[in-house]
Amino acid sequence: MDQPWINHLPAKVPAEIDPAQFPSLVAMFEHAVAKYADQPAFVNMGATMTYRKLEERSRAFAAYLQNELKLEKGDRVALMMPNLLQYPIALFGVLRAGMVVVNVNPLYTPRELKHQLVDSGAKAIVVVSNFAKTLEEIVDQTPVESVIITRLGDQLSATKRTLVNFVVKYIKKMVPKYDLPHARSFRDSLSKGRRLQYVKPEISANDLAFLQYTGGTTGVSKGAMLSHKNVVSNVLQANGAYSPALKDGIEFVVTALPLYHIFALTVNCLLFLHKGSQNLLITNPRDIPAFVAELKKYPFTALTGVNTLFNALVNNDEFKNLDFSGLKLSIGGGMAVQKAVADKWQSITKTRLLEGYGLTEASPLVTCCPYDLDGYNGSIGFPAPSTLIQVRDEDGKVLAQGETGELFAKGPQIMQGYWQRPEETAKVIDKDGWLATGDIGYMDETGFFYIVDRKKDMILVSGFNVFPNEVEDVVALHPKVIEVAAVGVPNDASGELVKIFVVAKDKSLTEKDLINHCRHHLTGYKVPKLVEFRDELPKTNVGKILRRQLRDEAKKA
Repeated sequence: MDQPWINHLPAKVPAEIDPAQFPSLVAMFEHAVAKYADQPAFVNMGATMTYRKLEERSRAFAAYLQNELKLEKGDRVALMMPNLLQYPIALFGVLRAGMVVVNVNPLYTPRELKHQLVDSGAKAIVVVSNFAKTLEEIVDQTPVESVIITRLGDQLSATKRTLVNFVVKYIKKMVPKYDLPHARSFRDSLSKGRRLQYVKPEISANDLAFLQYTGGTTGVSKGAMLSHKNVVSNVLQANGAYSPALKDGIEFVVTALPLYHIFALTVNCLLFLHKGSQNLLITNPRDIPAFVAELKKYPFTALTGVNTLFNALVNNDEFKNLDFSGLKLSIGGGMAVQKAVADKWQSITKTRLLEGYGLTEASPLVTCCPYDLDGYNGSIGFPAPSTLIQVRDEDGKVLAQGETGELFAKGPQIMQGYWQRPEETAKVIDKDGWLATGDIGYMDETGFFYIVDRKKDMILVSGFNVFPNEVEDVVALHPKVIEVAAVGVPNDASGELVKIFVVAKDKSLTEKDLINHCRHHLTGYKVPKLVEFRDELPKTNVGKILRRQLRDEAKKA
């Protein structure tokens, strides 16, 4: 099983990429902003930022970090915001300063946020004012020394900025009161940074670019160490897979997935920046009518998302009336694409919905369906360029074509390891550099790979990882709970839902009690949607709860 798929790659897709083409993401960025300087780079809430403006503003932010905040190369800077123009400015500012980006989900609870800031050792954070209250509750318990606050409308024109920020704060009341007396303004940071000297650091391919948090198979969320080489490689791999369908300098991509998610970060933000595309940032994709209304305004040529989003769109009547004549590429990732959704998407848009497969530890792309695939075939496609895949049994033996086992991946996009967790790293990356994906699959006679199950207990809700240990730890905090197990159960809308099995201390404990308790400690998508009370939970001889048995029972119910 060395490279049986090579002959099956579409003719225009390269078998290999050259990671040395760009020594760092900064070099890739500089190439793009020079080549496409006066073309639109990002669009959000009606405002457009050119590549030239992105270069100027990110340079100002980098200078501010270096001079005003006195941060040094390698320091970690957290970004906590939805899709706004501020995100790429801050992202590339941090990278250009030689620092490490720590992406944070803005919907995190104080407990979740504290863990990530403490674990990463972040010295600074850029946060949208809507979520500053969460930060206020825990910031004194973290290494964060500098807080930079931005408001939703801060990169819009003066008139629109004033209006949007007023409506968000006073009409919609979306900004809870907070007290962060030493916080700085993002707008002021850029203003000061323009007057400061930016000193370009020496950045090597193996320097860290991101600490991208994920949970792996067990325990708390861990930071996947993604180097400049890892992510540059993955951008070039995605480019190799999809570039035959895309032309430099003319594409218009819709980014509804949050850029703090590794899929949107690599494919939407970085790949399409490399290609000189225009990028429409959707701040709130949950508002489908407003999302569709936004799509009406632009001649989009590419769109990425998760199955949940595509399903919501194909079931919206206004979406069906949009002009899809320019749409070339639709990519589904983060979770399995369902056949019914893919078929409906192709029927409405006349374009194929291609499924990709990856994981945070692989920057993330591992496989992708060919851009010229006739239609949905249920597979995750072929390995990306320069990517090797093996199927192994439980003893580590490499299996033959058609046999089912755990997928292992190897390539230049595989992470350096988990941040400050060498033992956890050793569990997933072997001495030869192969990454254990935790997914069970096989390769068919034509070279396509298929996922049939997951080895690990991780739950996938709308493309986001939910780790049973974390949910169980929160539920166990309830004084009326003796023990608990969390599993994922199939759901047409989100792929999976979180279900908990609970042994209670007294019968007065209700499903509503537990769900309300979880809402105080967990982000919305992690909150259990189903609760089942039991007298006891199935266990091994040594007392370990058998999650797989519970998951199988839940699927049959």
